[in-house]
Amino acid sequence: MPNSASQTAGVPFGEAPRQVLTFFLGAENYGVDILRVQEIRGWSPVTRIPKAPLHVLGVLNLRGSVVPIIDLRARFGLALVECTALTVIIVLSVKAADGQRQFGLVVDRVSDVVDITPESIRAMPKLEHQTHNDFIQTLAVVDDQMLILLDVDALISLDIATAALPDIADVA
Repeated sequence: MPNSASQTAGVPFGEAPRQVLTFFLGAENYGVDILRVQEIRGWSPVTRIPKAPLHVLGVLNLRGSVVPIIDLRARFGLALVECTALTVIIVLSVKAADGQRQFGLVVDRVSDVVDITPESIRAMPKLEHQTHNDFIQTLAVVDDQMLILLDVDALISLDIATAALPDIADVA
């Protein structure tokens, strides 16, 4: 996790804005570095993997690669909802200990690509009973709305460490 609020994905914010893909889970607005996004797909059923954690929906075969699919609502402990025509899978490139991998995140809907400037960055408040949120890089204010910027490497590393996902991802 970055040491300062002016960093994202380990790279300091310079004078130029960085682009972030924004999406919603319920009413909350999240963002991921656009350079990590490989593809945005409409919802499609996945192949379930026995004994996988609840938030690991299964895998998809994407052009010959087996990609684990994670329900971000379940991962964050939010109420589960039915998939709609707006539900999408964001396929991301993630840095793992053994190299780059692809993972899919199921989100309620994609919003926009926005520019994040150093001036828009806000530090995460320190909470007395802070939960496990190492996957939150920082906060940003865009058009008077709070945006939670996610560190996808940290988010997915928790799943790689706690689930048998390396075996799933290596099946291809």
